[in-house]
Amino acid sequence: MADAHTDHSGANHGSVGSYLTGFVISVLLTAAAFGIVMAHSFSPSGMLAAIAILAAVQIVVHLVFFLHMNASSEQRWNVMAFAFTIMTVFILVIGTLFIMHDTSINMMSR
Repeated sequence: MADAHTDHSGANHGSVGSYLTGFVISVLLTAAAFGIVMAHSFSPSGMLAAIAILAAVQIVVHLVFFLHMNASSEQRWNVMAFAFTIMTVFILVIGTLFIMHDTSINMMSR
């Protein structure tokens, strides 16, 4: 508990080492994405896929190292709320794309 910060409710806020590890990994992932774009080492679709994968990994890094989300019982409600948010955003985006595509198809036929 020497390097972890705890508030009045007893919630653990991580340590300096945890924050530095997350920061270094985030900087490396950002530099990797920048390097992929600058080097033109992939086709445009491969570049998009590589950047999307790096972005997904960086989201996980931020959730674990900065928001301290894990499988512990203290984080159960936070993880459930996050999962519900992801599900809602997924439904919203897919529904919007479906409606836009359907509207586009119906407008083209006239």
